[in-house]
Amino acid sequence: MTNFITIKNMSCSIGDTHILKNINLDFPGKGFVSLTGPNGSGKTTLGKVITGILPFQTGEVLIEGLDLKSMALPQIGRKIGYLFQNPDKQIFAPTVLEELAFGMKFKNCSEEEIRKKTNEMLDIFDLRLIKDSTSYFLSQGEKQRLAIAAVLLNNPEFLILDEPTTGLDIKRKEDLSTYLDRIRDKVGILMISHDKSFINRHSDRIIKLEEGCVVYDKRC
Repeated sequence: MTNFITIKNMSCSIGDTHILKNINLDFPGKGFVSLTGPNGSGKTTLGKVITGILPFQTGEVLIEGLDLKSMALPQIGRKIGYLFQNPDKQIFAPTVLEELAFGMKFKNCSEEEIRKKTNEMLDIFDLRLIKDSTSYFLSQGEKQRLAIAAVLLNNPEFLILDEPTTGLDIKRKEDLSTYLDRIRDKVGILMISHDKSFINRHSDRIIKLEEGCVVYDKRC
């Protein structure tokens, strides 16, 4: 399987703190990889480096063979969808429906396509009853579902999901599972998570970080 992301000897520091140390990993363009490890091990930092949000100091990160440092953020964003751990950092449109439709309007999708796909997400993530609600006043769980739905609607080639099950009850976790099962053969998925049952259910491969180093990398 062709690698979508290749990381070679990459290290990342923030200030005087070494967060990631000599990381060597690759991620295929399809399938489901889980990234786990204790708090502070560098999981979220790795996700943000891959998406160009955080710089790295040494090594290489390649996206489909292209040097990440040569790519602009919008170019990366068209290829990689990123779900922030805190949905408040991601939601900006006034209402639920406007948040879902924004990316598709930006891509000049037809009104019919926008309506069809937003309706699908409203049902999958149980957002229909609050579709006209003000985003700012949603509960944490509602914001999480909205953020996931908005990322998925942009049809990225690769998905990075940072703690996607936070704030989801059993039913909504099941709905998310069903959707991820539907798309896992079409896109690559890297999920950052502590949710062991969710990791065990979905993963083709599990990677563990400790103190900024890869200590475990096994295919399931």
